[in-house]
Order: sequence, then structure tokens, then C-alpha cells
Amino acid sequence: MAGTVEGDRVDVVGMWVTADGHIRQELLPDGRYDEACGGRRSAYTGRYTVTGSHLDYVDDTGFIATGDIRDGVLCHEHLVLYREQKSS
Repeated sequence: MAGTVEGDRVDVVGMWVTADGHIRQELLPDGRYDEACGGRRSAYTGRYTVTGSHLDYVDDTGFIATGDIRDGVLCHEHLVLYREQKSS
């Protein structure tokens, strides 16, 4: 599912997961993110900004990364993450 577009920005808020579920990245509405890796909760936390369909990340240690939404998929550095669908 492609995110909705508000103006020139793609809506990325929500949970994004790798196909195997090992990495779970929650993009919060306040511009923060929380990433779990395997059983390690909050393995990486920080801020993100969105420009169009491009994301820039700065984690709380100062590490910088990028991502792009392509056909509803979040390509974040070497990861491919899919939006988790909310169960009804």
C-alpha cells in the first residue's frame, strides 16, 4: 500500500517491518522513530524528516541514514521495509 500524499509529502507514519519481521521501525507523527532489531526493543531511536518521498534520519547518537518510499515500500539503506497493516 502506498502512503497517502499530503501536499508534496508522503505519509510515512506507522510501523514498517522487514519481510522476516526481524526489523520493526515505527515512524511516529512527531518526527521521531523507534527501531527494534530482533528481540532488542528500541535498538535505534532518533528523528526523521520527510521531503517528498525521501526520508532523512539522525539517530540519537548522531548516525545519519536515508530512505525512500518506492511503490509503497520503504527502502532504508540496505533494508526493505513494508508498511504493517492494522488488523480490524
